[in-house]
Amino acid sequence: MEKENIAVGLDIGTTKIVAMIGKKNEYGKLEILGVGKSKSLGVARGVVNNITQTIQSIQQAIQEAENNSGYKIKDVVVGIAGQHIRSIQHTDYISRSNPEEVIGGNDIQLLIDQVNKLAMLPGEEIIHVLPQEFKIDGQSEIKEPIGMYGGRLESSFHVVVGQASSIRNVGRCIQSSGIELSGLTLEPLASADAVLSQEEKEAGVALIDIGGGTTDLAIFKDGIIRHTAVIPFGGNVITEDIKEGCSIIEKQAELLKVKFGSAWPGENRDNEIVSIAGLRGREPKEISLKNLSKIIHARVVEIVDQVFTEVKAYGHEDPRKKLIAGIVLTGGGAQLKHIKQLVEYITGMDTRIGYPNEHLAGNSDEEISSPLYATAVGLVMKSIENKSQSAVRKDAVEQPRTLAYRAAAAENLVYEMPEKEEEVENLKEKHNSTVNRIQKNFFDRYVDKIKDFLDNAE
Repeated sequence: MEKENIAVGLDIGTTKIVAMIGKKNEYGKLEILGVGKSKSLGVARGVVNNITQTIQSIQQAIQEAENNSGYKIKDVVVGIAGQHIRSIQHTDYISRSNPEEVIGGNDIQLLIDQVNKLAMLPGEEIIHVLPQEFKIDGQSEIKEPIGMYGGRLESSFHVVVGQASSIRNVGRCIQSSGIELSGLTLEPLASADAVLSQEEKEAGVALIDIGGGTTDLAIFKDGIIRHTAVIPFGGNVITEDIKEGCSIIEKQAELLKVKFGSAWPGENRDNEIVSIAGLRGREPKEISLKNLSKIIHARVVEIVDQVFTEVKAYGHEDPRKKLIAGIVLTGGGAQLKHIKQLVEYITGMDTRIGYPNEHLAGNSDEEISSPLYATAVGLVMKSIENKSQSAVRKDAVEQPRTLAYRAAAAENLVYEMPEKEEEVENLKEKHNSTVNRIQKNFFDRYVDKIKDFLDNAE
């Protein structure tokens, strides 16, 4: 029987941490086996600022996912975001010693490795090196160079860079939570996998993922990633403005935003009022929904303006770079009422809300189909690509030993292991051989580099 390829994604956000366990069903769709969610403590704007609290939040989410699924998590693919992320465009080339030989995967790997050696600013490291179009002996716009002849292989690259210390802090939190780090992925790329179709990526599309602490942007054109950016504002700044503007506590501000908030002030009449309970016996506070919408509108306009500035920096106004498929909104902030209409009004681009349900199995829980879980679904998809066994059934791990077995062990007698324990050992051997078969690309080696750093740290 073919072994299950169980994948695990961990989305470490500013407001929530989500652990998601899934596998592909016979139709190629993603079947979610278990989800664990915890309040994110110790993360601000996508960056860990309290190791202890973050570890506790991760452990809570992991435990909940394990209890819901009946699987024991071994390793995870983690999403990375935060205000320290930036991207650059770079072009590089290699001269091949034998132009009469066809170009193979090794040549492309050599080119990628060369880009990985680029000198960065102090404290920065390369996270992703994403090849775009290739050029062979002056012939441009080649998407797949493998199998072609040529002496000079050139390519443009989208290079994603981040603070090394921030990335290592995430690695430390994962390791201290008792699990392994199997991969790192830029969060907007994971969200894009979950909510965008290949047709949209070909036509040109901007994915805007509005999270709690950051708003992530990924732009695709001709099926290739063209631009990424992380804007250090998200849903939390809207909540903060409501708290300050209405003189209420944060919990009430968040509830107001979710239940009654709208990004379009014209929708609310002047006489629409909501009453908020006063603190410790104080009089209830009455808040006008029109004023609430004005506060939300002002902040959302600011966030969308910053994102649109990045879209224009990519060159959207150039006819050749036009994003025909417009904008896709996802993340928790995409659930705000009338945000789609506001984005269309500001940018003049077609907009839709992105749900990850296209890749999910038909019997999936409705909650998982929410834009809130887009990144987590995308990370599970990335984990499936790794082909590693990220979780095993709890009953295969936690086999109770028989009294006879314990007695034999106490007497140091040679005793045959129970059948199910042999199965566990076989599973481990299979897993190790599978992992060894996976070709290590530049990104796998980068994860290994983080692991080595953590292992050697005092």
